[in-house]
Amino acid sequence: MDILRIAVAIFIPPLGVFLQVGIGTQFWINLLLTLLGYIPGIVHAIWIILKVPDGAGRNL
Repeated sequence: MDILRIAVAIFIPPLGVFLQVGIGTQFWINLLLTLLGYIPGIVHAIWIILKVPDGAGRNL
């Protein structure tokens, strides 16, 4: 599943973070990074996907 999230993160970084952790602090940080510069958003999204366990921090 991480491969799919990484592929999504390359095209739409905030969506990749959302799929990993939901809407929370990391999602908003990633959205800001993506708006300020697309590459930092991608790097942050991939880092979150690889470092954070599935569903950790998910606000349901």
